[in-house]
Amino acid sequence: MLVNAKSRSVERRIEEGFLKISTEKQTALNWVDANEKMISRFDKKIWGYAEPAWREYKSAAAYCKLLEDNGFKVTRGTGGMPTAFLAKYGEGKPVLATYAEYDAVPGTSQKSVPHREPRDGLNRWAAGHTDPHSALGTTALAGVLAAKEAIDKHGLKGTLKLFGEPAEKVCGSKPVHAAWGYFDDHDASICYHPSGVNTALNEIQMGAYWSVIFTFECLEPEKWFRPVGPMMVGGHAGGRCPAALDAICLMYTTTKYTKEAMLPHSAYWTLNEFVMVAGQCTSDNLPPRIGQIQYAWRTPTLEMAQQIFHVLENNARHVAEIAFCRLTIRWVTKTRVGLPNNAMTEITYANHEIVGPPRYGDKAKRFGREIQKNLGLDPMEDPFTETCQRLIKPIDYEKGQRSTLEPWQMHFGADDYVDYTWHSPSVRMFTAKAVLRPPKAGFVYPHWASNAMAGFPETIDPMIFAGGKVIGATLVDLLTNPTELNKCRREFEERTGGGIGGSKWVPPLLPKDFKAPVDMRWPEYVTTERGEEWWIPTPSE
Repeated sequence: MLVNAKSRSVERRIEEGFLKISTEKQTALNWVDANEKMISRFDKKIWGYAEPAWREYKSAAAYCKLLEDNGFKVTRGTGGMPTAFLAKYGEGKPVLATYAEYDAVPGTSQKSVPHREPRDGLNRWAAGHTDPHSALGTTALAGVLAAKEAIDKHGLKGTLKLFGEPAEKVCGSKPVHAAWGYFDDHDASICYHPSGVNTALNEIQMGAYWSVIFTFECLEPEKWFRPVGPMMVGGHAGGRCPAALDAICLMYTTTKYTKEAMLPHSAYWTLNEFVMVAGQCTSDNLPPRIGQIQYAWRTPTLEMAQQIFHVLENNARHVAEIAFCRLTIRWVTKTRVGLPNNAMTEITYANHEIVGPPRYGDKAKRFGREIQKNLGLDPMEDPFTETCQRLIKPIDYEKGQRSTLEPWQMHFGADDYVDYTWHSPSVRMFTAKAVLRPPKAGFVYPHWASNAMAGFPETIDPMIFAGGKVIGATLVDLLTNPTELNKCRREFEERTGGGIGGSKWVPPLLPKDFKAPVDMRWPEYVTTERGEEWWIPTPSE
């Protein structure tokens, strides 16, 4: 059942009649069909808010209100994070969890139109939904509400948990919830994400994401310069010390040089940076007193992640000495790597088979053709890829992944869903948004095109409805079929050496009292005497 062993195939599950639709499951599927308009409106609302990481105030409030209106008990501010929440419904075992994400991405503002245009009143550097997380959260919400309908109508026992997980783009909240113990009572978890494919992950899972902020503060700049003879201290030519801005520049360049020597050039690891604070901007004769730079890296193993931090920390300490600054280090996040559970994958993909792939109609295709026309391309009869309109068996999807990875590699990229996987049997599943078909090999569409389709109901709703049905049906299976859930549990215990605390279990990497960095200078909308605007004001034309 582990890495090189095959669990029972989905095909065998089909032969055994596992795909028969129970009355309870049909109730969940019917609920999604009956509530498509409500689901679509809610998704469009969250898409329109387009709030970035740690600043999803309106989005989180909208989820909490809707869930409370539907009978859920909602706890706001979980894990010390203002835009996080936990909504619970039902009672007793099993406890089944999933989550909503709703953070947008700075620099991707786009209206739901077939040409490049930022949202009204904002420049292109404002936030927008890309994956889109607006639809990720709405899909999970639809699945949980569908399962709730089955609980109510058929008297099912069990507890549904829907977490509000902010700041996924910095993998910020799930490791915190895990460290604080929120996941320890779970019997199973469903981890959904929009994609260009319709499938679920098998053995190959996603890797680790670590992020840290280095703060450089020049506390006593007057001690830097020692005048000789008649030279004066102070003024515009007063021997100003290097200070915090130089520290940021040195950290940036030093890390670019040492990046070549951090790890071998293989296994799909990445390292990126973001300058959060770089001086005060309005007084050129004073040394910049504070600078902050954030680093984020993705690796297929925890050992590789630790090696990168070792180099970064060494760079930062030396830079601080050079620039006459004090260094402080603040962790943003530390995730584990994903733990597979083939039994959960089989149950979930069986429901993919029942639901089928998303189907994109004439209005969606017209929108896709308009984008192609506006890009100077010949519009296609079907502008969407064949892949986004069919199912892919997990084993076949994994073969494609394997062809791009090192032979030893079992993880790629990064996503903080991985922290759910170490606390209960979990599945990583996808349904496909509409993806434009390239006119030739190697052609890449501009990002705005995908972002526009993420806000156009006809090119995103079918993905949401299909995903909501798969999630709802899978939750119903887990509520009504203890034999299948026990199989998932046995595999989890085997892989962890006994479950939570077992001999092969990896505990949360953040401390139990970890405080999420919600107080840092993250991109956001601000309200001043000028009105509400993005933190980078709209440039004058």
